[in-house]
Amino acid sequence: MPTPAASSDGAPIGRRVVLAMLGLGALGIVTGSKVQRGLEWALAPILARDGSGLAGLLPVSRFRIYSVTGQTPLRDATTYRLVVDGMVDSTLELNLADLRALPPTRLVRDFQCVTGWRVPDVPWVGVTVGDLIDRAGVQPGAVGVRFYSYDGLYTESLTMEQARRRDVLVAYDMENRAVPPIHGGPVRLYVAPMYGYKSLKWLERIEVTSQTPPVGYWANRGYDQDAWVGRSNGRRDEAT
Repeated sequence: MPTPAASSDGAPIGRRVVLAMLGLGALGIVTGSKVQRGLEWALAPILARDGSGLAGLLPVSRFRIYSVTGQTPLRDATTYRLVVDGMVDSTLELNLADLRALPPTRLVRDFQCVTGWRVPDVPWVGVTVGDLIDRAGVQPGAVGVRFYSYDGLYTESLTMEQARRRDVLVAYDMENRAVPPIHGGPVRLYVAPMYGYKSLKWLERIEVTSQTPPVGYWANRGYDQDAWVGRSNGRRDEAT
């Protein structure tokens, strides 16, 4: 396990995360889901400064927490912007209110991690990627779509055909509430038919591109570019 990073007062942030999780998590068990949801928001500022990698070990709500940088970036929902650009007729810049004003798509689908764990029957609400890129106007010759996280490192990509599926969302709600920061909020990608690593967190940019498709963060590290559940990555989906 990596050595916990130090905070400004010299205390290990990793230990703070564990202690907060134990204390607040126990409280959530006693008092129910409202406190458990509050836990996710309470932990977000701590995890944002955590360089220990412990965030990936902590189960919060029904999900586990992962970050490719070892930290949880924070973006205020009131100042959040999503950009749609690249090979489009008009660049779009949308705030959270703009996204919520568009016709929503609602899904209840599993979230399946390539490592084997699954969260069944997750309610998702958002705007399909296809609807957004069509609003921007896809130019001839565009065959791929690339997604960028505001953590500064995480990228993902889909073919144009994959991106236009009706179960590929720019999601702003999950589990019947706004997407919490530690789960990728204010807005994240959700690619229902693929393993969770394709569902990029902290989405800030969608680029329409001529590449087929540009390789994302995890494909560069040996994971399948096409991450279909049960048909890729050694069929590592959990049996049900």
